[in-house]
Amino acid sequence: MINEFKPIWSSDLPSSLVVFLVALPLCLGIALASGAPLASGLIAGALGGVVAGLLSGSALSVSGPAAGLTSIVFSSIQDLGSFNQFLACVVLAGVLQLFFGYIRAGVIGHFFPLSVIKGMLAAIGLILILKQIPHAAGYDADFEGDENFIQVDNENTFTELVQAFQSLTMGSVIIAVLSILVVLLWETRKFKNRKFSKYISGALAAVILSVGVNAFFLRFFPLLAIQSSHRVSLPNFFTAGFFTTPDFASFLSTKSLMISVTLAVVASLESLLSVEAIDKLDPRKRITPLNRELKAQGVTNILSGLVGGLPVTAVIVRGTANIAAGAQTKWSAISHGLILVLVVMLFPSQINMIPLASLAGILITIGYKLTPIKLYKDLWKRGLDQFIPFLVTVLAILFTNLLVGIFIGILISIYFVLRSNFKTAIILVNDEDQYLLKFTRDVSFLNKSSLRNALEAVPNNSKIIIDGSRSHFIDTDIVETIKDFVASSHFKNIEVELKKNKHATHELFREK
Repeated sequence: MINEFKPIWSSDLPSSLVVFLVALPLCLGIALASGAPLASGLIAGALGGVVAGLLSGSALSVSGPAAGLTSIVFSSIQDLGSFNQFLACVVLAGVLQLFFGYIRAGVIGHFFPLSVIKGMLAAIGLILILKQIPHAAGYDADFEGDENFIQVDNENTFTELVQAFQSLTMGSVIIAVLSILVVLLWETRKFKNRKFSKYISGALAAVILSVGVNAFFLRFFPLLAIQSSHRVSLPNFFTAGFFTTPDFASFLSTKSLMISVTLAVVASLESLLSVEAIDKLDPRKRITPLNRELKAQGVTNILSGLVGGLPVTAVIVRGTANIAAGAQTKWSAISHGLILVLVVMLFPSQINMIPLASLAGILITIGYKLTPIKLYKDLWKRGLDQFIPFLVTVLAILFTNLLVGIFIGILISIYFVLRSNFKTAIILVNDEDQYLLKFTRDVSFLNKSSLRNALEAVPNNSKIIIDGSRSHFIDTDIVETIKDFVASSHFKNIEVELKKNKHATHELFREK
C-alpha cells in the first residue's frame, strides 16, 4: 500500500506546490483582467485542479482560468450587464462541452500538426520570458498571465519591456535573479542526488528564499525592500462573501446563447490544444482521451458557473510547470487545487509575503525549457516543410494570441501538405525522348496545375506513356486535361500511349 502511494508523496505532492505557486497569481491576475471578482479566479483554479483533475484522463495536464478567454469574459460581462448573468452562460457552455464530448468532437484534436504543436509550445515559452521580465524588474503594470501581444493597458509585449527597463526596482531584480539561480542549481546533478531535493523543489526553495531575502531587506535595506504592491495580493474574501450564484433569468436570450456557444467552442479548442501539447512533453508519452477531456471540462465549467467561478480550460503554463516539477500522475493537479483552497482559507497573510519577482524568475526558467535553441535547430534539420509552419506559428502567436496564431500555423501547414501532394502525386521521368508520366495516388482538380506543367515539359518529336492505372480516383478535370493533350499531341509530333490494365478503376485506363 505504501509503495502504491509513493509517487504521490515523493513526486506529485512537491510538484503540486510548484503548480500552486504558479497558478495562484495567474488566477488572481486573470480574474482582475476579466473584470470579474478576484474570488472567481480562485474558484476556477480550485475546481480546475480537483474536478477536472479527477475526471480527466490526462496524467499531467492542469486546468484553471485561461488567459486566452480574458477578452471574451470581459466583453461578455460588459454586454450582459452583470457577472451573475455571465455565470449562467458559463453553466450553459459547460453543458455544450459535455455534448461535444458525447458526440466525439474531441477527434478535432488529432488534426493539429506536430510542427504547429511544437511551435505553440515554443511561442508560449517566449511569451513567458518576455511577459515575466517586467515583473522580474518590479514593473507590474500588466496582469499576471497575460498572453496577448496587445495588452489591456494599450502597451504591447515589447513596449512593456521598454517601460520596465525605465522603471527598474533593484530589489525585485536581485530576488528574480536569485530565484532563477536557485531553480537552475536545483537541476544540477549534485542537487538532484540529494534526498531533500525530492521533497523540496527548486521553485519552492526559490520562493522561501525570496521571502527571507525580502524580510532582510525590510529590516536592514529598506530601499531594496519589495512593498505589498509588488507582492502576491490575496485579500480576505470571506469578509465580503466568496461565492456568487448565476442569474438564469435571461440565459436563453440570443446574446446569452451566443456568448455560451463562443465560450464552449473557444474553451474546448484551448483545452484540446493544451492536452495535445502536454502529451508531447510527457516523458512517458501517455495519450489523453480527448472526448473524455471535453466531458471533464464541461462538468467543471458547470460547477464553476454555479458557484461563481470563471470559465475553465486545460492550461499549457500550468501543465508545463507540472512536468518541469517532476509530476508523475494526475494527483499533482488534484493536490494543487486542494492546496489552493486551504491556503486561501488558512494562510492569506503568509502568501501575501511572496514577491512577484520570485514567481517571475520561476516562470522565466519554465519558459526557457519550452523554447530552447535545440528545438529550432531540430526543426530546421527536418526540412522547410516542418520548419516554416513551426516558425510561422511561433511568430503568429507571439504577435497576436494563442488561437489566432494556431489557426495561421495550421493554414501554413495545410499549404505545405498540399504542395507536397502536388509534387508526389504526379511523377514525370524520361530517358532521352521517351517519357513516363505516372499518377502515384488519387488525383483531383488540385493537381491540375502540376499535370499541365508536366505535360508542357514534354518536348516535340517524343513519346510519352501516361500511367493512371493504379489510381482509385481521377477527377474529371484531370481526365479532360489528358484528353486535351492527346487531341493536340499530333501538332507537336508527340506519340501518346495510355497504359491500361483490366484492374484499373477509371475507364480511361481500364483495358476492355
